[in-house]
Formats: sequence, C-alpha cells, structure tokens
Amino acid sequence: MWRSLASNMLTFLVVGLFLIGGIVIWGQSQYTSSGPLSDAICLRVKSGSNMSEVSRQLADQGAVTNPAIFRIGADYTEKSSQLKAGSFLIEEGASMQEIVDSVTRGGASTCGTEIVYRVGVTSIEARVRELDPTTNEFVERAAFDPAGEEVPEVFTARRAESDTRYRVALAEGVTSWQVVEALKAMDMLEGEVAEVPAEGTLAPDSYEISEGATRVSVLERMRSAQSARLNAAWEARDPDLPLETPQDLLILASIVEKETGVPSERGEVASVFVNRLNAGMRLQTDPTVIYGITKGQGVLGRGLRQSELRRATPWNTYVIEGLPPTPIANPGQASLDAAASPTATDYVFFVADGSGGHAFATTLEDHNRNVAKWRQIEAERANN
Repeated sequence: MWRSLASNMLTFLVVGLFLIGGIVIWGQSQYTSSGPLSDAICLRVKSGSNMSEVSRQLADQGAVTNPAIFRIGADYTEKSSQLKAGSFLIEEGASMQEIVDSVTRGGASTCGTEIVYRVGVTSIEARVRELDPTTNEFVERAAFDPAGEEVPEVFTARRAESDTRYRVALAEGVTSWQVVEALKAMDMLEGEVAEVPAEGTLAPDSYEISEGATRVSVLERMRSAQSARLNAAWEARDPDLPLETPQDLLILASIVEKETGVPSERGEVASVFVNRLNAGMRLQTDPTVIYGITKGQGVLGRGLRQSELRRATPWNTYVIEGLPPTPIANPGQASLDAAASPTATDYVFFVADGSGGHAFATTLEDHNRNVAKWRQIEAERANN
C-alpha cells in the first residue's frame, strides 16, 4: 500500500513539474512574442507609477493580453524598479518584453507633447505639437509669439504635464542677440545671461532642453557645437583659401549665410567672395552694411539708403578692404562647409535673379545685364 501511495505521489509530482514547466514555457512565449496592438499607441507613465498600474493601462489600451505575465516578466528580469515616468511610443505588435524595455531604458520620452521654440531670422515662435503614434508624425496644436500677451490654453495645459518635452530650434543666420532674447522668453529656463555670446559662435540646430535648466548652460551647448563644427571645417578647408584663421572662416561663412537661402548655390556665393579677396576687390555685400547699422539687434525692415552704403563703419564692405571684423550672424554647417571649400568658379559678381536665387557673372558687362534684368523684375512687381 505504501509503495503504491509513494508511486502515485511521485507520478503526481512528475506530472506537476511538467505542468509547471509547460506554464513557464508558455508564459515566456507570451512575454517575448508579438503583442496584439494593430496600431501604435502613446503610453503615458505618470510620476510615481508602478508596473501594476502600467500593466493595467496596457491591458486597457489593448497592448497586452495578460497583465499578470507582463508584471511577472518585469519582476523576473529585475526591471520593475527601473520604471521611468514619461510618454513612450509603443509600436504596432510590440511584445511585452519590448514594452518593458521601452519604459525602463533611459526615461527619455519618445512621444506625447513637445513644445518647440523656433528662433527665426525675423521672429520667435512657440509651437505646441503632439506625436500621432499611428502615423509617427507630429500634429501642431498651437503656434504663437511667446513674448506676446495671448497664450493658448493648450500651452498652459501642456506646461502643467510633467512629461512635456521642450526644444529650442535655431534657424541658420540668426544673430546671438536674437538667440539670447529667445531664451529670455522661455520661462521654463532659469538664470540671467550676463553677456551676449560673440557673434557667430552659436550653432544653428535643434536642442532638447529640460525645465529648470539655466540659460547659460543652453548657450554653452550651442557654443560647444559651433566650436566643433568650425574646427572641423577649418581642418578640411581648401589649402589656397585667402583666410588666415578659423575666425576668418567663420566671418566668411556668416556672409555666405546671409547672402543666400538657396542651399545649392552656397558654394558659388562663397567662390565670389574668395575670388574678390584673392583679387584685392572689396566684398561689397549689403548684409554686412546692415549689420553695421543693427549690430544684429533686430531686423532693419527697409532697404539700405545710399548714405548708409557710403558711410564708413567697420562692417561696410563697400568702404573697407577685406573681411569685416566679426561675423554678422551664426552660420550653419552648410555655410561653414561652403566657405571652407567653395565651388571652383571665376565669378566675381552676383545679383538676385527673381527666383530666390542669384545670377552670377565673371565680367562687369555680364553683371550689368543681370542687374538690368533684376531691376525690370522689381519694376514689374511694383506695378502688380
């Protein structure tokens, strides 16, 4: 009898072990296999949440079939304690394992709301936008002047959310004064800026910033990026350039930046100025004259007067020889590269061609014809 009982118990034990093993294997398969999501979603994890709460959210949104397996898997892999607050893009068909990795990897939000401050050459604009997880594209909710009096309700609401991300984007050709003024308008930043950074030393780019960061620290990131770009461009420059220092290259790049908004012709514009420097000709470029008037503090907002073109200032390249003493804006990477390696041409003149670009010439006769065409275009536009 005892032998029979022991044999039966052993049988039950073996069967139980097989069942447990099967359940474990099934659970592992459920944890690592593709999930039920047919469309991507944005999962918002609030500060102070735990894996139990997240598992229920995921189940409610149809991202997991078994919340218990999700929790057990997170516990087994020792990731439950690494849960981060934020908004996370959960891709179509994401497995439980992939979801756990997403919400514990580093805490950087991958979807949700983003407030972007765009610093342009003529204006500053704040945009509230949200990532649509189904298309993986941002949808704009509001756009406004951050220095103005009217603030959209959606901006105030999103500012109150802890997982809202912030970004400042500098357009190519903005001045350092414009950048500092924009940072002053961003009230999630802290601290004063004692001195406007030297012109040209800030890299136009998009920078993610955190609430409570200092304005000085943001400027330092921009400075560091521009320094690295300038050093790289200087190292890769054409050996025969009539430039003596990296600062000369920065000045030339800033002039190229302000003279054209057409990326494909930056190399040709740079070649004109390099050819003029090599020939001992004055640069004769309007943007430098304008900078001598505004010092980069705002937009002139009108055409140059003849008296201003004749007036001697350190930046009036109709009067001075060679380069002006400082850059006239913050040039982007493409203008730095164009100044360092201009297109090989014989051009020494250019004028607007009415299409947004320029007509280039090697002789004064050809240039005068191009100027006449441009004046005719201006007259026709004035009459329309």
